[in-house]
Parts: sequence; C-alpha cells; structure tokens
Amino acid sequence: MDWVAVGLCADVPAGTVVPRKVQGTDLAVWCSANGLYHVWGDRCPHRGMRLSHGFVRGENLSCIYHGWQYGVDGGCTYIPAHPDLTPPKSICVQGYRCQSDGTAIWFALHDTDAKLPDLGFRQAVRTVDIGLPADAVASKLGHGMTSLISLGGLYDLAIALQPSTDNSCLIPAFAGVDQDRKDVSRHLEQMRMDLEHAP
Repeated sequence: MDWVAVGLCADVPAGTVVPRKVQGTDLAVWCSANGLYHVWGDRCPHRGMRLSHGFVRGENLSCIYHGWQYGVDGGCTYIPAHPDLTPPKSICVQGYRCQSDGTAIWFALHDTDAKLPDLGFRQAVRTVDIGLPADAVASKLGHGMTSLISLGGLYDLAIALQPSTDNSCLIPAFAGVDQDRKDVSRHLEQMRMDLEHAP
C-alpha cells in the first residue's frame, strides 16, 4: 500500500498529538496550531522518550521529558537547558510523507508518487480497533490489501486499512454524506464483532 490512513482529521485537531503504530513502526501524528499535519517516528532524538506523550506549541512539537522542541521540518529548534544555543541541524526527528484530504490523514512509509485514495462524497464516521491483522480483515471482506476498500451496501461504506501489529489493525471508516453517522457506527461495531468471531 502506498498510502495508509493514520487517523481521521477529527481525531487530531490543531494543537494535539496522538500515537499510532503502522506495520510495527511507532508514530507520532500531530497537527500544528496552523492546522498542518505531520507524521514522525515516535522517539525524541535526545533520550528516546515518545514524542506522542509531548505537546504542541504553535508550529513545534515538544518532548515532555526535557522540553526539546522540534519544528515542522523535524529539526530541533530549542533546548530549554541551553536557551542561547542554536541546535545543530543534525538533531532531527524522522519524518514521513504526509498529506490530508480534509477528512483523513494519510502517510507513506516510503516515497511514493501515487495519488491519495479517493473518498468520493463520503464523510468520516469513526476509527475502529480490530483484533485481527489487516490482511485477514481484507480477506474476510473479500478484498486484497489496498489503502481503501469500498464496501458499498446500505451505507455506501468505505474503510481504510491501517496495519498496526501482527494481530491488530485500525480501520478509519467513511460513509456517504447523507448517511446517519450513529447508524453507520452501530453497523461498524457489528462488523467488527462479526470479523473477530468469524472462523
């Protein structure tokens, strides 16, 4: 898969950071005060603390451990213990390619020229945590491993596969804009239970 949805835009409002895991890679997904999304490796270069435990300050993400701040390019911008020091450019967080379509936050573990998956006229509903690997979910739904699976049906439903670990995944879900989100959410919960208990 070229693009993986690491969350819904509604899950990561401006000024917040959340943890995610994709194919065993720990990520910090954050949104700056100006509404720009970023996906970084979830480790501070200083002492290895999880950046997803940190906090957003304007256009910077701060590590909660010693307060080191990193700008939107991933470079260290400020070290509280040495406020007059200009941090060397070699101190930086691993960043990944990231784009948003206004509904979902997409990222790529590797460089890609592929276009973002097309959600059509669908709205974000919710993200569902499933205790199965992503390829098993795709297979049980009769599909291959792709960034976005259109299920159609009563709710014009589409899901994005986020392979988290060897035995779990997240699926951000989208439905037609004229669909009742509560009804779709209940349908998704039933789908989760059916998938997890199917032979």
